[in-house]
Amino acid sequence: MIQADNLNKSYGTQVIFHNVGFTVNPGERVGLVGRNGHGKTTLFRIILGLDKADSGVINTPNGYAIGHLSQHIKFSEKTILQEACLCLSDSDTGINETYKAETILMGLGFSTADFEINPMDLSGGFQIRLNLAKVLVSDPNLLLLDEPTNYLDIVSMRWLGQFLRNWKKELIIITHDRSFMDSVTTHTMAIHRCRVKKVSGPTGKVYSQLLMEEEIYEKTRSNDEKKRKEVEQFINRFRAKATKARAVQSRIKSLQKRDEKEKLDELRNLEFTFNAAPFTGRQFMEIKDLSFGFDPEGPRLIDGLSFYVGKNIRNHKHLKLAYFGQTNIIRLDKEKTVEQEIMDAHPDHNRGVARGICGVMMFSGDSALKKVSVLSGGEKSRVLLGKLLVSPANMLLLDEPTNHLDMESTESLVEAVDEFSGSVIIVTHSEMILHALASRLIVFDDNRVFVFEGTYQDFLDRVGWKDEEGIVQKHNKSSSASDSRVNKKQVRRMRAELINEKSRILGGLQKKIDAAEQEIVCLEEKIDNDNKALLDASVKGDGEIIKDLSKALHDSKSSVERLFVELELLHEKFDSRTKEYEEKLNSVIEQ
Repeated sequence: MIQADNLNKSYGTQVIFHNVGFTVNPGERVGLVGRNGHGKTTLFRIILGLDKADSGVINTPNGYAIGHLSQHIKFSEKTILQEACLCLSDSDTGINETYKAETILMGLGFSTADFEINPMDLSGGFQIRLNLAKVLVSDPNLLLLDEPTNYLDIVSMRWLGQFLRNWKKELIIITHDRSFMDSVTTHTMAIHRCRVKKVSGPTGKVYSQLLMEEEIYEKTRSNDEKKRKEVEQFINRFRAKATKARAVQSRIKSLQKRDEKEKLDELRNLEFTFNAAPFTGRQFMEIKDLSFGFDPEGPRLIDGLSFYVGKNIRNHKHLKLAYFGQTNIIRLDKEKTVEQEIMDAHPDHNRGVARGICGVMMFSGDSALKKVSVLSGGEKSRVLLGKLLVSPANMLLLDEPTNHLDMESTESLVEAVDEFSGSVIIVTHSEMILHALASRLIVFDDNRVFVFEGTYQDFLDRVGWKDEEGIVQKHNKSSSASDSRVNKKQVRRMRAELINEKSRILGGLQKKIDAAEQEIVCLEEKIDNDNKALLDASVKGDGEIIKDLSKALHDSKSSVERLFVELELLHEKFDSRTKEYEEKLNSVIEQ
């Protein structure tokens, strides 16, 4: 396990952590979420000892091994397999010594023929995959993974998801792909307003709790501000009256003791739409018998591929493309400001429009005057998106657009693409994005390229990934004979019974959650009304009413605290039962 106590960290005037504390218990797999620049990678660096907290400590047991995915490339062995085997733990000995390394390498997309390749001959992406293989092979007590899926294809990503779901030790993972995170984690930990909140369950749960807490905080702050003004008015009104001197002094002391809650700073989200250029045709583009290979004498990566991109006229003179590429980040001019880069992309070089786009891309005020050289990877990606926004287009070509975006920005991008009236060709390894957006697929699998007419779920149901067939066949062989004889009618009946049971159990829990939330709202309103009545009774000096109201307020506040505890337990039970029924339904597969 790992425990952090009272962590504080600042860079100049920017506070990253303020009195942060958390615990990762044995066997917990934790998703770490938070906006870009809010401290996720900084926390990893502090845990690894690569950076120091200004104060506070992180405690781990003696001999506790921490493994992390390094972006630093440093290899010492002559072959990929030898390099991976360097990291085998002491418990991996004998005949299985290399089997574990081979299995992990193949899961991450290396073939057996690749095992003898020199690591330095790999592409940058596959070198990162080898680093990932090495940390998985090392079998540490705590696994720290910062965006591990960025350099993986979909099949490798699906394999990694299964590997992490079977991980029995501790895990903390950062990823912009919410669905991938939720599929592998048991807990979510959010870095929010310089503090950390950890809950059992998926990302949606921690975000809903943070939202509820902030709504309650703002309501309380607003009420406190109103009460403060009322007390100040009382003091100003009766300050000169001798008969009210004691009451005035009492209120002055009360006002001095009361902490004034600060209004929460607004946390901005990316909210944008692409600049859709008009198009009256049917097809934007048509591709016929496309073939491509890097080596004229070698095998072709693409051979005889044909497809069209609809809106429904052929390749058209009014086609306007806007392109976002992974390598475009390095093409940004380091000496230019964010504003200048976006101005350069505008057809009229309009500074006013560019400054507006800067604001949309969360570069407000002086932030728009930052030079590209000081920007993070996520900020540079936002600059590229900003350049796309000022470029009128009716077709977007997006090559891994989410690699450097945080979870919130990724979801905003998905919404913007979904609302775009033109057509989109997107290269992505994110199954979340494929499920959300894709209506047709160009599939690269099994050494061929082909067009699939349908959604990503249709593809998984009807075709599937070739590399996963071995896993499926192995699973089918291990199934019992009785399972294989279950016919479709029985399966449908079993699924229907499970769905009815799930609806009944979860429906009952949801009613309890709704009732608890409604009771909290009613009690909060009662507390507000009782506070007002108490103030009036205080002005009148009615001791009996003051006594009754004070007791009522105490009881109401105690009830609110109790209800919040109950609500937390109900949410945990709801999430665990939901997961339980999902697992049961997934195990009942129609033959």
